[in-house]
Amino acid sequence: MTITSRPPETTTTGLKLDDYLPYRLSVASNAVSGLIARAYEDRFGLTIPQWRLICVLAEDLALSQGGIVARTGMDKVTVSRAAQGLLKRRLISRRDHQRDGRSHILALTQEGAHLHSEIAPLALAYEAALIAGLAPSEVALLKRLLSRLQGAAQALGG
Repeated sequence: MTITSRPPETTTTGLKLDDYLPYRLSVASNAVSGLIARAYEDRFGLTIPQWRLICVLAEDLALSQGGIVARTGMDKVTVSRAAQGLLKRRLISRRDHQRDGRSHILALTQEGAHLHSEIAPLALAYEAALIAGLAPSEVALLKRLLSRLQGAAQALGG
């Protein structure tokens, strides 16, 4: 006796994962982040959240952890863990927040600033390689569209 199986019934929702923009954004983001994360971790022992924290502090000089959360979109626990790892390596410093006794101000140390200046050209080289097949106008459009999508998501999320 031969038993044959039938494929499951398909739904009529119209949702096709490969055409679903949130899925495509997530997959693209994971691919890019994974590629870069391997380079940062292998060569410099940094996680992506640690690298983002270093970059934000290199640009803004000093921020509270809440400020980093707001600036990067990372959650509090991720920022806290990244900061702890960087503090242990003496890549950032922490001082009390003068206006908020429950908070601290984080800043890059000299070692952290040196590491940033070493990694930044590599990060820019990865970006250049990723966008090499795009025209400058396409890159500018992509950045504008991503910004609009981020704003729409924030508005929808309250």
